This record gives sequence, C-alpha cells and structure tokens, in this order.
Amino acid sequence: MDIQVQRVSWSAGEKCIVDTVDLTAQNGEFIGVIGPNGSGKSTLLRLIYRFYRPQIGMVSLNERDVWSMIAKEMARYTAVVAQERPTDFDFMVDEIVMMGRTPHKGLFDPDTVEDDQIIEDALRRVGMLAFSRRNFHTLSGGEKQRVLVARALAQQARVLILDEPTNHLDIRYQIEILELVKSLGVTTIAALHDLNLAARYCDRLYLLRSGKVVAEGTPRSVLTPSTIADVYGVVAEVEQRQNGRLYIIFDRLIN
Repeated sequence: MDIQVQRVSWSAGEKCIVDTVDLTAQNGEFIGVIGPNGSGKSTLLRLIYRFYRPQIGMVSLNERDVWSMIAKEMARYTAVVAQERPTDFDFMVDEIVMMGRTPHKGLFDPDTVEDDQIIEDALRRVGMLAFSRRNFHTLSGGEKQRVLVARALAQQARVLILDEPTNHLDIRYQIEILELVKSLGVTTIAALHDLNLAARYCDRLYLLRSGKVVAEGTPRSVLTPSTIADVYGVVAEVEQRQNGRLYIIFDRLIN
C-alpha cells in the first residue's frame, strides 16, 4: 500500500510542530523519519495514523484520505507501535497480542484456532512465546516493546508505523526486530534515533528539523558529514564498508 503525506501542518497552540511536510512511502518501502529531539517525528507519525488530524494538508492511503475511513477499516490496513508504552495493562501477554486480531473480527466473534496460531507465530517471531502467560505489567521495558511489536504482527496489516521501535531493546533485539520488519515486505514508516540503524535498514530517509523536512533521499544522500553537522551539531565521519553499508562514526560536538 502507498502512503502520501501532502503539505501537512499541525500546531499545538501557537507552536508549529509539523510544518508543510510532504512524504511518500511506496508499497513495500521502509521509510525512516530521523531528526533531533523535538523535531516533530512522533507528531508526524501520529498524523499519519490518525491520532491527530492535520490542520492543513492531507494524509492518504492508496489515494484515499485516511479520515474518510472508519477506524476499524484503517486498523485493518495499518498497525502501530507507538513510543508510549502502556504500563497498567492487567492482561496476559497473549491477551495483549490477541488485541491485534480485533480489526478482523465482528463484535461477538469468538477467537478461533487460526487466531491462536497467528498469536503463537507472532510471539515466536519476537522471541516472547515463553512469556505468553506472563502478566504484561511484570515485563521489562524491552520485553513490553517486543510484545507490542508482536501485537502489530498479529494485526497482519499492510502498513506498519513504528515510533522508536528499538527503544528499551538491547543491541541483539534492535537488530532482530528491524530484520524482522524488513523481511515482512510491507510498507513501513519508522521514527528512528540511531542513524546507523536508519542507514542499514531504511530505503529512504526524511530528516526533520523544527517540523520541516530539510533532507530527503537515500541514506547515502542524506547522512553526509555536512548534513549531520548542520542538523545535529556533531562532527561525524561517514564510511562505506565493503558490504556497501554506511557506517557513521561520531567524533565531537560542534561548539
């Protein structure tokens, strides 16, 4: 599925958080949204998945305004792993993941054997199957994050919106989660802080500063020493390894 963000703006009071942003994600692309803290990354994602409504502009899914869809229809197409993690769920892990099946069921439809298989597969893929009968609020931050990714997988959506999906995860699980997402082949938009992960997994990047897109393109074209210095205020070296991947080495702050 294709996503198009057209000249979208959103303000909180008098402060403009997202300022006339254009963004496209074609079917199967992995798009990264990067930028310093406070640059508008999370707000932009919330506009895409209908947490906020654009004050100016439009977000469309396969050329349909997302606000023309009912919530359940939108949820069948789009799964979200938000930055804010619920901490007070009094549910078991498998019950949390089963919530991902809700868009595919009627109000009184029972859970099926197929649902159970989908839940088991989603938990296995994020390494949390052994925790299926643990209470969600007893998990560590990283374990909770993996459960919420499993819930998104169980939703079987064709679009994934991920806000800092590697937060609270150790290095192994950061790589495992992004490898898994990449392997799904679905349209993905992810806000990422780690520029090396963004360079490794994203097909294209949108770099935000103060709510505006200041650079867009492939990781190689966006993650240049001059752009990193200008936007992040850090001196960095950008190397291309023999495997073709970019690797960014951060040196020092720019005074």
